[in-house]
Amino acid sequence: MKETQDMGVFRNGQVTIEYDDHRSDGASPPLVLVHGHPFDRSMWTPQVEHIDTRRVIVPDLRGYGRSTVVPGKTPFQAFAEDIAGLLDHLGVEEIVLGGLSMGGQIVMEFHRLFPERLRGLLLADTTPQAENEESGRARNAMADRLVREGMGGYADEVLPKMVAPANIRRFPAVAEHVLGMMRGAPPEGAAAAQRGRAERPDYVASLARVRVPTLIVVGSDDEFTPIADARLMHEVIPGSTLVVIEGTAHMPNLERPAEFNEALGKFLATIPEER
Repeated sequence: MKETQDMGVFRNGQVTIEYDDHRSDGASPPLVLVHGHPFDRSMWTPQVEHIDTRRVIVPDLRGYGRSTVVPGKTPFQAFAEDIAGLLDHLGVEEIVLGGLSMGGQIVMEFHRLFPERLRGLLLADTTPQAENEESGRARNAMADRLVREGMGGYADEVLPKMVAPANIRRFPAVAEHVLGMMRGAPPEGAAAAQRGRAERPDYVASLARVRVPTLIVVGSDDEFTPIADARLMHEVIPGSTLVVIEGTAHMPNLERPAEFNEALGKFLATIPEER
């Protein structure tokens, strides 16, 4: 069961990363959860509250939440190195690492750079392919728009894709949480991440080298990262498990937390405490 929750700050050069460390006397290794764009670590609240048999570490990425806003462009390598530095700061060697959307791509980058530190992967509503020329231009144009206009208009536009319209009506508190995270994201930080995202590598080949248990989750109605992307990862990653959560869009962990938590709990139970 959970013992304590520490809210901490880790400094990586000029950047500070804020995080929650939910300690437990249960199974190891710890679970680290990486939020997507344009969110913050509170998007994992239903999972943190549910998992009481394992230590859970949840950071705010640089540029988001309460972490340092770095304007310009944030390469995905910087996000992955922040996580590795946080683990060193906490004295943690190996982890189960999970992420949703952009967070899932950061998980893939972490695997590319630090595969020896991983004991399991959670890839939720994400895609491994690199951007093409057209989509890369669109990400950079969106970054410019966020700096120019702020987050409000963008947040209103994408909410029905983040949360399925039926769930916006059925679960207004969930919609308000998602909308609040998006509106509250620092525009410069979100733009910097999008510029870095436009230049991320293709992860399909590196995912074929995954040798740890992997859970892939996707919402049945996700328009941003459709089921076909999840199936591609499932085909590429040896022995992976694919779970489709019906009636959800891009945020199944918030739209259907009980189903998401059940899948995550079953997955975590398969990971041995020792290699």
